[in-house]
Amino acid sequence: MNPLVLYQAVAIFLLCVGLYGLAYRKTFVGMLICVELMLNGAGLSIVAAAQLTAADSALGQLAALLVMGLAAAEATLVLAILIVVARRFGRTDQDTVAELRG
Repeated sequence: MNPLVLYQAVAIFLLCVGLYGLAYRKTFVGMLICVELMLNGAGLSIVAAAQLTAADSALGQLAALLVMGLAAAEATLVLAILIVVARRFGRTDQDTVAELRG
């Protein structure tokens, strides 16, 4: 089996696990972890495609750095929102925050 197919299969598995967890997790931290899994799958796919095809490998590494920077910025914003939600509502469950105040 081609190594590129194996890497792409692992990347798709990470994406599917992230999507499943994002749909069924109740806490914001669990959702954050699932989004990070999805971004890691995308980064793995980009690097594998750049290294194992005729494409420029430096371009693939730059794209992976862009995905990593996006993941870091997303994690920072979500954790800041998590702190605000925890202070305002006292809990960080998704159902608690989704309720309106009447």
